[in-house]
Amino acid sequence: MSALRDAVEEYLALRRALGTPILTAASQLRGFVEFLECEGADFVTTQFALRWARRSTHAEPATWADRLGVVRRFAEWRSLTDPRTEIPSRRLLPHRRRRKPPYIYSDEEIERIVAQAARLPSASGLRGPTFATLFGLLAASGLRLGEALALELADVDLNSGIVTVRKAKFGKSRFIPLHDSTRLALARYAEIRDAILPQRPVKAFFVTARGTRVRHAMAEWTFAKVSCAIGLRAPAPPDCCGRSPRLHDMRHRFAAARLVAWYRAGLDVERELPKLATYLGHAHVRYSYWYIEAVPELLQLATERLVDQHKRGVL
Repeated sequence: MSALRDAVEEYLALRRALGTPILTAASQLRGFVEFLECEGADFVTTQFALRWARRSTHAEPATWADRLGVVRRFAEWRSLTDPRTEIPSRRLLPHRRRRKPPYIYSDEEIERIVAQAARLPSASGLRGPTFATLFGLLAASGLRLGEALALELADVDLNSGIVTVRKAKFGKSRFIPLHDSTRLALARYAEIRDAILPQRPVKAFFVTARGTRVRHAMAEWTFAKVSCAIGLRAPAPPDCCGRSPRLHDMRHRFAAARLVAWYRAGLDVERELPKLATYLGHAHVRYSYWYIEAVPELLQLATERLVDQHKRGVL
């Protein structure tokens, strides 16, 4: 192992000891070191960092900036022991990440996604039920993908229909009540999973045909291929997932649907929003307010409510 590879592993171990999530950074830094080795370099330079960050022609400028940021933070640490290390300037690849407008799936599109996923082939017959149930759960619950994939068997109460999300984003844990149809779908999947793989190396709720935990990249890739198959995404090359709509938009759909229902029911949405923020695991209620501005139907409903209140002299 090269000195630079040793340094990366030492750096990652330090970050891990500090409790910092490093899964993406670890993969990127190891890829960067491999790139440097192919180029015959044994220390970090700004030129090589820029070339590596912009290698993917399909990536957006924000992704390039994020990749360069990962290298910059490592270079700042590495420069303490290797004075040859160049630290890329923060002025390089400047980009402010902007939230993408959410894609709000229709009920018919969700049904097609789940049906297509259920037809995914595999020798054991487990791949289809795993991804069909996973995608259905995301649409019905608003869970983050990482939260759903992190679920252990003990976290899913199939009798009461309560899912326990432990130490998710921002370190929060919460309970998620499920509709009975969702509970039954999870119970059917559990029965199929246990019949095909009664003995498994992990206690994850969602597993692959080998009995291992489903990984984030695998779920994203599978969703992209399912979306292409039903025409939701443009056909993409074998090594490319295409763009939009995204799996994370399942969460946006859930939040938008709840807000629309509250507006149509005549409820005080501002009073109800903290409930949605808590359910979704948002750090602050302002992240829930974003949906009102991002979804045209919600903005229209909010405007109509405001106009009506003015007419009645409420405001």
